[in-house]
Amino acid sequence: TNPPTNPPTQGPGGCSASVSLNSWTGGFVATVRVTAGSSGTNGWTVGMTLPSGATITNAWNTQRSGNSGAVTFTNVSFNGRIAAGQSTEFGFQGTGSGSGMTPSCSAT
Repeated sequence: TNPPTNPPTQGPGGCSASVSLNSWTGGFVATVRVTAGSSGTNGWTVGMTLPSGATITNAWNTQRSGNSGAVTFTNVSFNGRIAAGQSTEFGFQGTGSGSGMTPSCSAT
């Protein structure tokens, strides 16, 4: 696996998110790791802004809102509850460049 391209960011609600990319000319796959804070989560939401010209074509292990610009990802039934300090991953494929995406995370 590639190292995260951006450091994890801690958001309100006790979770952090980091993204790593596998890029090629004209497209990319992003893997996002969501890590629970000290209280764990019952659900999470990750937001990020895609670079200009980037569009999401597919996503897995998440529900997404939006395909370009500012997008939001939320947990699905099987990966919302994360124990303290543990993590889960989801991913998405896109066209264009995914370089420079910085996720933010909030937990419920």
